[in-house]
Amino acid sequence: MSTTSPPPPRTHDARGSRSGRVVLMCGPSGAGKSTYARALERAGWTRLSIDVSAWARGYRHWPVPVEVARSVDAVHRARLHDLVEAGRDVVLDYAFATRAVREEYRALAAAAGTEAETWYVATPREVALARVRARAGRGPDEAVLTEERAAAHVDEFEVPTDAEPRVRVVRGAGPVVLPN
Repeated sequence: MSTTSPPPPRTHDARGSRSGRVVLMCGPSGAGKSTYARALERAGWTRLSIDVSAWARGYRHWPVPVEVARSVDAVHRARLHDLVEAGRDVVLDYAFATRAVREEYRALAAAAGTEAETWYVATPREVALARVRARAGRGPDEAVLTEERAAAHVDEFEVPTDAEPRVRVVRGAGPVVLPN
């Protein structure tokens, strides 16, 4: 894993067109994924967030029903493919809590013509849990979770390892500093 590698390279298809880049934000609830994803969004990236999409559909409690999560995910998968093919850079603001889910999305990015990079937001457990406790539910990036659910997100999260390709560790405790 790297803390200093450059952003994912821009790739080109057989026609020489640039494919978009894909970053999978990865970390448990309260880690700071949305903070980093919003910073990339301000830098011109397209942000796909299950929380934002569920909020837009009127859901205010997390976790959202399974059928809603599946519906949002299907829409995001299609958008990811279209955006990457159009040369847009995309940040997926999900937890990517297991290696299996990260592998699935890496395959989606590859099918769209690019190689995804995972940004793991490393945050101390107590910092992540304190952030979740402080949420007021005023917007989609402030999903209110019970203490038990938040602790389970942190404790059951599968941290990326060196065996996974293109993983970058960013620090979730402190100011947001986008890697080069």
